Amino acid sequence: MGRLQILIIAITIGLNALDGFDVLSISFASPGIAAEWGMDRTALGFVLSMELIGMAFGSMYLGGVADKIGRRPTMLGCLITMAIGMFMVTTTNAILGGLVSPVIAAVFGTELDRRLVDLSIWRIITGIGIGGMLASINAMAAEYSNSHRRDMCVSLMSIGYPCGAVLGGLIAARLLASHDWRSVFYLGCGVTISFLPLIWFLIPESVHWLSQKQPAGALEKINRTLRRMGHSIITALPTITAEERRRSVSDIFRPGLIALTVIITAAYFFHIITFYFMLKWIPKIVVDMGFVASSAANVLVWANAGGALGGTVVGLLTQRFDVKLITIGVMLCSTVMVFIFGRTAPDLALLSMVCAATGFFTNGAITGMYAIFAKGFPTHARAFGTGFAIGVGRGGSMLAPPLAGILFTAGLPLSSVALLMSLGSLVAASLLSFLKLNHAPN
Repeated sequence: MGRLQILIIAITIGLNALDGFDVLSISFASPGIAAEWGMDRTALGFVLSMELIGMAFGSMYLGGVADKIGRRPTMLGCLITMAIGMFMVTTTNAILGGLVSPVIAAVFGTELDRRLVDLSIWRIITGIGIGGMLASINAMAAEYSNSHRRDMCVSLMSIGYPCGAVLGGLIAARLLASHDWRSVFYLGCGVTISFLPLIWFLIPESVHWLSQKQPAGALEKINRTLRRMGHSIITALPTITAEERRRSVSDIFRPGLIALTVIITAAYFFHIITFYFMLKWIPKIVVDMGFVASSAANVLVWANAGGALGGTVVGLLTQRFDVKLITIGVMLCSTVMVFIFGRTAPDLALLSMVCAATGFFTNGAITGMYAIFAKGFPTHARAFGTGFAIGVGRGGSMLAPPLAGILFTAGLPLSSVALLMSLGSLVAASLLSFLKLNHAPN
């Protein structure tokens, strides 16, 4: 792989790191929001799930957009959307909530705190940008890596998520020690904006996408990229047959791909329930054990540090072993570690160690799933297929925070809640055992 390819993979890692921080920013800020607004665990679980609704929509819809108009413009649009959402969270003033709350009351017969509704709307908007970004960068990483290192490159791209959470968590812990929860979102907005010039000037459109879609100027764009990569230019675009022109993103629902789509989407759905239970509830659980918010953020940092290491190890293992078997194995280990987390004594050092080990396996499984997405879906539907699997799978992430909140409110102890939430990874591993995975045609 050449320098441009390596640079693009590195930038996708950075973008995924940005996603990791943006998604977890509400977790870092949640203790402060709950204290300032007097929210109980059920209401907090509701807020924690809001950007996940946006991510589900963004992944499914914008993944299809990336397959139609290109990966690069979709990534730029998603960054702008994320920056707006992150900043506007800090200006929550119940104006939007005041407009929407009466509608909610009329439809559902219940009155919600207008500040809560306002905050939720901006988190949904942020989530839309994050979801579209995830689908786009997964396709970009797969299409700028060579066939031998594709699984590893996509896996390395996915470790950006915990890396962003670790770095963001370290900074958030310092910010929260001297500032209120809004400082976390100011940080996220600023870093998001800084990525715009990187994509604009450094990342060209995917050569795979250009050669298949062949928009106006495709040949010139491909040759410009080939020169940057040190390759010989081409004199004509490849011939696209009538059958290839009939291909569409909806092919993931047709014979040949439908079984793969259903299995990996369902597996992702169930594992995400376990994954997001840990990421969304660790800060609040640690605070409820009697520790300060900055200490809780540090524990979450350790969970994501373990996740980054787990993702790296899984990525390297995919070079030598079957990615499906690796993913099933780490999902089974994830089940065990979440169970152990629920029985860990309230000691910061011990909690940090257990959460790091848990993150190793929970994020390692996510890394394996991204490699499966890239391997299973063909180029013409890769972003949409990935986006669909992530989008529907995010239903699990939407369920996890409020479900855990309901279980806690019902009086269940942490040990019982952790046991129930760990079962998602077990179900996911069982589903993947039925998957028949081959390299997708490009």
